[in-house]
Amino acid sequence: MEKSVANSDERLLAVLAKLEDCRATLAAGGNWDTAHLVSVAILDARMKLNRIGDAELRALCEEMVPKKLSEGPPDLCPAAVSRRRPLLRLVK
Repeated sequence: MEKSVANSDERLLAVLAKLEDCRATLAAGGNWDTAHLVSVAILDARMKLNRIGDAELRALCEEMVPKKLSEGPPDLCPAAVSRRRPLLRLVK
């Protein structure tokens, strides 16, 4: 069974490499929204590869996202904050 897991991980690594190439190509072409969606797929594949569960990701996101706008990084001015893309939320 361990060999099967290794083969599965190798296949997942190959898929990740292709997804990274796709994301880079999309971003270079100015297709930011599609590149962002591919980034989500990359995150999902890396979570599987590293055996990170949804609960662990949710806990990390909750720790990283400021509770209030005033707790955000000090180098962001209010104008920059208002232009930020909406954050993705993990919903199950």
